[in-house]
Amino acid sequence: MKKSYLALWAAAGLLASCSAPKTEETSTGDSTIVETPQEEWISLFDGQTFNGWSKYGGGEVGKAWKIENGELFLDATNKDGWQTGDGGDIVTNEEFENFHFKYEWKIAENGNSGVIFLVHESPEYQYPWQTGPEMQVLDNNGHPDAKIISHRAGDLYDLIVSSEETVKPVGEWNQAEIMINQGKLDLFLNGVNIVSTTLWTPEWEDLVAKSKFKDMPGFGKYKKGKISLQDHGDLVYFRNLEIKKL
Repeated sequence: MKKSYLALWAAAGLLASCSAPKTEETSTGDSTIVETPQEEWISLFDGQTFNGWSKYGGGEVGKAWKIENGELFLDATNKDGWQTGDGGDIVTNEEFENFHFKYEWKIAENGNSGVIFLVHESPEYQYPWQTGPEMQVLDNNGHPDAKIISHRAGDLYDLIVSSEETVKPVGEWNQAEIMINQGKLDLFLNGVNIVSTTLWTPEWEDLVAKSKFKDMPGFGKYKKGKISLQDHGDLVYFRNLEIKKL
């Protein structure tokens, strides 16, 4: 009987040690702990401030960019044109190389904007799109740019047409993703992989040579850069901007 009780006590102790949560000390002291995917994601927008962002070319984010209800938006009601007044493109302070970037956007009626990546911020380039490719943000049913193939929502602007059109109507949130890993580029819109290509190859150079960027010597050349939200003079909203470094 004594032996049986000892066995039961030992088993109970083993179960308790297995089920008990790790203490903070154990967790931090165990070098074999692997971070979960959720812990690898970095928020680029805290929902309250422009921390981590600045106006392209330097300085604080323009007053036309505002924050309400955890959403970052460009208020175009008091702007007298594209890239003027208190607006302007904004960029992350940090540069990214291999990454998975997720964000949500919605556009106003007849609106146009975009998310530009691998942006090289330098005085020789007046705008982010002179160096970085763009995932288009657009009202396909109202903006005239939608009449041009490769200029519709989700397209790799002026370079590659989306494999299918998955954009939601004006005023609804779209979930977008940009993934770059060792030159492999994939764009997702509302859960669908709509663009897939490889950067910095002869095929890529041929695409650029046939586009509106052909006379821009810095376009699509940089393998590391900032992420930019475009001021195209129209009301546009962004939220849930987060990135994972690959």
